[in-house]
Amino acid sequence: MILHAIVADAATAGWAARNGASVVQLRLKDVPTAERVRVGREVIAAVGVMDMIVLNDDVAAAETLGVTVHLGQGDAGVERAIRAGIGFGRSAGTPEEAQRAEAEGALYVGAGAVWATPSKADAGPAIGLDGLRAICRAVSIPVVAIGGVDAGNAADCIAAGARGVAVIRAVTELPRLRALLEIAVAGGGDGRAR
Repeated sequence: MILHAIVADAATAGWAARNGASVVQLRLKDVPTAERVRVGREVIAAVGVMDMIVLNDDVAAAETLGVTVHLGQGDAGVERAIRAGIGFGRSAGTPEEAQRAEAEGALYVGAGAVWATPSKADAGPAIGLDGLRAICRAVSIPVVAIGGVDAGNAADCIAAGARGVAVIRAVTELPRLRALLEIAVAGGGDGRAR
């Protein structure tokens, strides 16, 4: 199971790593590459050993840091990431976008927004669980649900076929979210709190 904690600073990244995140994804908008590298180094130091550290949007910074990069549908950089030997993930809102990402060599697809979210103003319309299910069926690489995901609905994403979830606002729920998802993945229930 994959649990992405999307963060903007090293302190939150370190807390997330200690409280259930398997992946820390650094998202810094509207800052230069040098700033992403500086904060990225702090994040690496704060999280220690993790399954994966991801940097949003900036292939040059990811290459410098030696981490995975996440690229949205409109982001350039896939060819550069491949040339540099950097793993990458891609955003997808449709099965076709997910299939393109898989064909490009993406490690995973971030599918969504599953539900409307204030955390990403430029996200397309919500795809819902049916859209998530269709994306999961379209590819063999891991699908990580994103957009409005929290402890109240994360198990529904797993039931729809996602291998994990990504959270921004729900980062504070990581310990509870991890426990609920472990139940959902094990098939011991629907993962909902009783």
